[in-house]
Amino acid sequence: MTGRAPRTTRSWWQDAVIYHVYPRSFLDTDGDGVGDLRGISHRIPYLARLGVDALWLSPFFSSPMEDFGYDIRDHTAVDSLFGDMANFDALLDTAHGHGLRVLIDYVPNHTAAAHPWFQESRSGPDSGRRDWYIWRDPAPGGGPPNNWITLFGESAWTWDSRSGQYYLHSFLSTMPDLNWRNPAVREAMFDVARFWLDRGVDGFRVDCAPLPAKDPALRDNPPASPGAMAHHRPMGGYDSQQHLYDQGHSDIHPLYRDFRILLRSYGDGPDERIALGEIHEYDWRVWSSYFGRDLDEMHLPLNFGLLRTPWQARATADLVHEVLRALPDDAVPTWVMGSHDDPRVASRVGRAQAPNAMMLLLTLPGTAILYNGDELGLPDADIAPEDIRDPWGLRTPSLSRDPARSPMPWSDGPTAGFTAPEVTPWLPVTIPPGGTAAAQEHDPSSLLTLTRALLALRRSHPALGSGTIEFLDAPTGVLAYTRSAHPQATDRSLLITLNLTDHAVPVDQVLADRFGGRSLSTLATTATRGDSRVLAPHEGVIWTPE
Repeated sequence: MTGRAPRTTRSWWQDAVIYHVYPRSFLDTDGDGVGDLRGISHRIPYLARLGVDALWLSPFFSSPMEDFGYDIRDHTAVDSLFGDMANFDALLDTAHGHGLRVLIDYVPNHTAAAHPWFQESRSGPDSGRRDWYIWRDPAPGGGPPNNWITLFGESAWTWDSRSGQYYLHSFLSTMPDLNWRNPAVREAMFDVARFWLDRGVDGFRVDCAPLPAKDPALRDNPPASPGAMAHHRPMGGYDSQQHLYDQGHSDIHPLYRDFRILLRSYGDGPDERIALGEIHEYDWRVWSSYFGRDLDEMHLPLNFGLLRTPWQARATADLVHEVLRALPDDAVPTWVMGSHDDPRVASRVGRAQAPNAMMLLLTLPGTAILYNGDELGLPDADIAPEDIRDPWGLRTPSLSRDPARSPMPWSDGPTAGFTAPEVTPWLPVTIPPGGTAAAQEHDPSSLLTLTRALLALRRSHPALGSGTIEFLDAPTGVLAYTRSAHPQATDRSLLITLNLTDHAVPVDQVLADRFGGRSLSTLATTATRGDSRVLAPHEGVIWTPE
């Protein structure tokens, strides 16, 4: 399989590596046990030295924090838990001063119930903002208007006795859904985007991008097939339905075309402001539709396929093939290996395979999303039942997202440098097997060192930019592929071989088939090289002709 020919012009976000910061867990500077904006600013030099191109911040807006900031009370205010607007402006200036772009979360589907818009909406059917949210009378026989359920498996409708109707919420009952078919809502939410663009942000990650467009008729969702998963991992009760009508209506595409026009009005070319879309869709034709027919919608629909695919060579190659085949011409694929909502990479694929996962993420064509802590091999935290904070985990402990949200371990000490030694962090701190960031800093065998080397190689080698990819025949358990700056340009090719097994595997035939008898150099490896033609257990290597 061969990728597309390279483009003649590039924008900053094409082939970028975007580092996802979960602010609560990055660095606490005010001693309350929760990370803050000043902490992120303090670690900007770390991110610049790591070699990423941009950082994306999960919500830091004013919020009751019932879902840790995704329940927004004021879209244009910083929650005091994280600091104030001056702290945000300083963060933005510091990042830009280090050559890093800054993206922030944009949450279009819902607000907090504490938001003034909803408070006015629920005051009664005659409220001027009643139609800003989705209100309905009971079903003819009583009860909720339809069978839709929330992410947490509960009814998506809550009866409001004060105003005599049900309102819709895709998440907690304290997070009512906005009605995007009301032009006033669209304009108000576009004004939110304008506010942050005016402050200088470089774009947005659009949360739950398909959700704002529901079926106008509010039809019931059909039951799911036994064993089906709505996302890339089991979701409990949410998996009991096919989510055909509570999201992803075709109206979503005009909305994101208009959003793209808004972004374009803030500059094009190298200073382009962008939208990443959270798209949990595994029919790749549907996923790719979010680029738009003329690449006029989302710049980068996020692709979560690697989280769903078994950690096996053939399955991974098949996934990459399917994603690239579904791309519109000149579209850029994205690759997500970890997130604040999912089990950590090091726990999902295993500690020994975490370096291979990083090598895969950073050598695939397109844009990579790197979640904070994965560069350290941070595993899932062991969260005791009494320490669960996630509202999902409080309902179903096995589905808690807390294990992937534990604080960053920066240095030695009782709180690993995340907060003051005498302060209790909001979640327990976990130390990765390779040690804290400080311990890995000068360790040539650490995952942090490998990540920096891979990011430096990605910046310097044209094959890892807009080049092509071709998967090769390889021994069982080995994923082998080339990246080339131009088709058939073997003199500038890189060969990546990832041993996804726990035993040594000869790859001399793979090397000979690709490069004949030419001498090869090793540009990066996840292990200490032994026999130059044999991969050690769990070893990944990047080769190039001398």
